[in-house]
Amino acid sequence: MRGVKKADLPTKTCPVCNRPFTWRKKWERVWDEVKYCSDRCRSDARRRGERPESDTSRS
Repeated sequence: MRGVKKADLPTKTCPVCNRPFTWRKKWERVWDEVKYCSDRCRSDARRRGERPESDTSRS
């Protein structure tokens, strides 16, 4: 068996929905910049007046 178990992946908490989300392969290079768990939360943050730091936080 190769790879890493899902339980061992790093997690963050989305500031919009307050739900935890885990590391994804597509976020490998920008994990430090990822702030939101989804495009929906990122757009909701914009509507609420919070400014996303960058658009690299897409899911």
